Amino acid sequence: MKPINVGLAGYGFSGQSFHRPLLQHSKDYHIHTVLSSNEEKVRKDLEDARVVQTLGELLQEDIELVVITTPNHLHYRMIKQSLHAGKHVVVEKPFVTSSSEGEELISLAEEKGLLLSVFHNRRWDADFLTIKKILEEKRLGEIATYEAHFDRYRPQVKDRWKENKIEGGGVLFDLGSHLIDQALCLFGTPQWVFADVFSQRDPDKAEDYFHIIMGYEGMRVSLNSRSMVLDPGPRYQVHGRSGSYMKYGMDRQEADLKEGLDPYSETWGQEKESAWGTLSVADGEKVDTVKLPSEKGDYTLFYQGILDAIRNNDASPVKAAEALEVIRIIEACKESSSDGKVVQL
Repeated sequence: MKPINVGLAGYGFSGQSFHRPLLQHSKDYHIHTVLSSNEEKVRKDLEDARVVQTLGELLQEDIELVVITTPNHLHYRMIKQSLHAGKHVVVEKPFVTSSSEGEELISLAEEKGLLLSVFHNRRWDADFLTIKKILEEKRLGEIATYEAHFDRYRPQVKDRWKENKIEGGGVLFDLGSHLIDQALCLFGTPQWVFADVFSQRDPDKAEDYFHIIMGYEGMRVSLNSRSMVLDPGPRYQVHGRSGSYMKYGMDRQEADLKEGLDPYSETWGQEKESAWGTLSVADGEKVDTVKLPSEKGDYTLFYQGILDAIRNNDASPVKAAEALEVIRIIEACKESSSDGKVVQL
């Protein structure tokens, strides 16, 4: 099968560290053209790729798929232009910065008969896949609370677009997209949302803190991100009528991609025993606690799904409508935080 020619729009952290290795190491994709203002940086990794300065130039190339990794406020315009040019599109999360933009783009993709997907790669984290399996097997019984954290220790604000007060900037669009998407995958759309979102380090910069409560009948989901956490607690806590699951630490795939490891290697995404979570299950008055082996994390499954969707018309690994639901929850969180109220969905 002929590899899919890809136009990579943007070569910042996400384009270089995530999408480039996942595409470059696959026999099913060929990075044909890169949109970047830093040709020297691109050439260090992709000697044979054509480097262009504008999206218009990239769209004139012999490519089937455009992968957009530019700042969030550019997503809508670039997706729209790419779809009008007859290209399939993968865009880095978040999908767009408003739900109305997302609705328009979904309609356009359907009208053109083109794939439109969003890189919600954290669906393929080892810890999340482990939690998903635990819930599918009902090992914790009826779930009462689910708590997820994406905390960092960054006491000083960096001078970069994600941390400035611009459209699509801030931690809610950045890390919040991951945590919200995971929660929606596990539990579906909540009945209501209550959120506290603000700039903790510098009020003149984008928000760097959020605490979100998503309300379901008989269950609560708590999603959190903080920028001044030197000694983080559990990344995940899941508690049910029959037991609990606790997990510390981050999935290793991002660090391994930064190190230049091959994402298609046999040991990719496998966590060491020291990183496994703890499963505690009640059996009458007795409690059994074990270190539970983590599922294998695997970001390559996203692009395998994209290949199957383009070549075989299979379902997209991340439907644009699912990514749109994340944006709607983000909008509800902003409204809740601004007005200090619960927002019904």
